Amino acid sequence: MKSKRTLSVLAATAILVMGPDSFGQEKKPPVNNVAAPTSFTGDKTLWHGFDRYDFVMDEETLAISPFKPPEGEKFGVKDPAKGQRRCIIVVPTEPAAGKPWSWRGCYWDHQPQTEVELLKRGFHVAYISANAALKPSKHWDAWYAFLTEKHGLSKKPAFIGMSRGGEYAYTWATANPDKVSCIYADNPGGNRGLLTKIGGLADNDVPLLHVCGSVDPLLGKYSTAIEGIYQQLGGRISVMIKDGAGHHPHSLRDPGPIADFIVQSAQPSNSVKPAYLGGRIARTSYYGIENSYRDAPKEGTHITCRGPCFTECYDRYEFDVSGVEGFVTVVVPKTAAAGNPWVYRAGFVDRDALIDLALLAKGFHIVVGPVPYNADGPSLQHWNAVYKHLTGHGFSKKPVMEGAGRAAGEVYAWAIANPDKISCIYGENPLLRSNMSKAQPLDNLAPLAKANVPILHVCGSLDPGLESQTRVAEKRYRELGGQITVIVKEGEGHYPLAPKDRQPVVDFIIKNIAQP
Repeated sequence: MKSKRTLSVLAATAILVMGPDSFGQEKKPPVNNVAAPTSFTGDKTLWHGFDRYDFVMDEETLAISPFKPPEGEKFGVKDPAKGQRRCIIVVPTEPAAGKPWSWRGCYWDHQPQTEVELLKRGFHVAYISANAALKPSKHWDAWYAFLTEKHGLSKKPAFIGMSRGGEYAYTWATANPDKVSCIYADNPGGNRGLLTKIGGLADNDVPLLHVCGSVDPLLGKYSTAIEGIYQQLGGRISVMIKDGAGHHPHSLRDPGPIADFIVQSAQPSNSVKPAYLGGRIARTSYYGIENSYRDAPKEGTHITCRGPCFTECYDRYEFDVSGVEGFVTVVVPKTAAAGNPWVYRAGFVDRDALIDLALLAKGFHIVVGPVPYNADGPSLQHWNAVYKHLTGHGFSKKPVMEGAGRAAGEVYAWAIANPDKISCIYGENPLLRSNMSKAQPLDNLAPLAKANVPILHVCGSLDPGLESQTRVAEKRYRELGGQITVIVKEGEGHYPLAPKDRQPVVDFIIKNIAQP
């Protein structure tokens, strides 16, 4: 029986479930090996039942020495004396393998439930004093070196930042993007300068989690801005928005989901690069951004969830093929379906590409054909080369052709030039005009009909191309003996592109790739 923390998946393509150990991410082996105990010197106190050691850092020399907390300072930390920084490390009973740790600056012991949960799972918990006047600087670097070089903690801490602490977490992390396992930011503050620097975190595949209140004044100012930029850069960012909550309270009453995210992020990557990659290779992440509105009884509200913690997340590669101008993009399914089916399409795969997301879940690769930088559109010769390259690496000999708007004209042009290599064609509000060939697709449908290529169009009834493009293609294709189906979305225009009900489209594609 699932725990109460398990939340059901509402979207059809969101196939992962946020359970007690996975938090919706791809499951990896748990941190269950025990590392040797970490030795720290100085007075030892207790923090939520775990051994706590305090230190003080000289701001000039960066020397770190044991420090005895003032009487009565059981939990909170007072501002340090001028010229000093307070530092704290809390030690788990049994350190996990690799000695992972979380790092907080600002607001020590405020809503500490996530850190207490991490201690139970073998994480160390660290803190360095920070406030409006004590921002991340060389002192944070010295504390990092003290913990990693002298005491053997992991080279990649997980950051926990609330409010200003979120801004400071991003400040240090963007300056050291290869030294971070993840960031959990809670109603984070920020500044415009940070928004220009988060690309380094995406390049290093640092996952982010934001937990925010829906009426927090910082939500739209910083969290949503970071989310949008990080998504476009191919980074993994998930958000949990507590309906009706403001800037406080921070965190979640049940810290398990946040701790799950941090524990999973600390695991080494087990991604294996596909054999067909070549030349310059760039890897990013692809996932849908549909919202799910989930009941969270322990929080006393509902939470809007989106991002890779709540839906499947796929590797997206950009790479070169010899002799081809422009890069090729492939979004890789978790497990390829039998026969290695794939979609050959024109145009960037947006995060609301619902049909592509559904096909990825079915084991299809999604391939975006190359477009030269110094031409008006794709090259037939170069698309042929990509087809040869991928089929030579085991991809199906008959891809699904897909395109929206004018991009559909380009996939039609390639299909007309290669009618025996096509399983079917799917177009969303298509315009059958092409730069790839001189003969325009709308006037050259006979090769497709002769090869018995089935076609499906999904169009809005108010789309300007419905009558002049799809209806004309429908009439001509049927007169040629071809099979074409048109789904009309009443009352809709050019957008949204995909139908609300994806199943008929998915069924059409799967039916036709299964044909010999």
